[in-house]
Amino acid sequence: MPARQAQDFGRQAQDFEDSVAAAADLLGDRWTFLILREAFFGTRRFNEFAQNLGLSRNILSSRLKTLVSKGILQARPYGPGRARNEYRLAQPGRDIFPIVVALLQWGDKHIAGEHGPSVVLKHTRCGNDADPQLICRACREPIELGEILPTPGPGASEWVRRRLSELAGDAFLETDES
Repeated sequence: MPARQAQDFGRQAQDFEDSVAAAADLLGDRWTFLILREAFFGTRRFNEFAQNLGLSRNILSSRLKTLVSKGILQARPYGPGRARNEYRLAQPGRDIFPIVVALLQWGDKHIAGEHGPSVVLKHTRCGNDADPQLICRACREPIELGEILPTPGPGASEWVRRRLSELAGDAFLETDES
């Protein structure tokens, strides 16, 4: 099978053993996630990102260039002579939304402390606090940790196939053992 690229995300997916490793390589940096959070909050301009994040201009410039070159953000010229760019989420960037929400929920549960979360998501359709869940596409039921079985996909390398065949049937079951 020829090497394939996931969109134009740079390194080929087969350079990694699975999509978790490939996504972590692309997104696995604190500043990248904070830039994405700001983009979801509606931040568009370089100076706004810099001010909101307290991030040095050279690091911000580098991260924005990477996110644009990988198709996560789109740079759109604006202003006199259109010499500056606004940064907007492209579809692959919008697809990162569930990851950002999952990080927010995990942080709220395990880090927020006695005062509670600093950000609460409101569902605009019903007006209530949102508590997004992982839902099975087929049966529409919430998915819990013990209800997942990883199986080789069509792009699985021989290593992935071997590794998954070694997993015990209870690989994703929660245990109380330490």
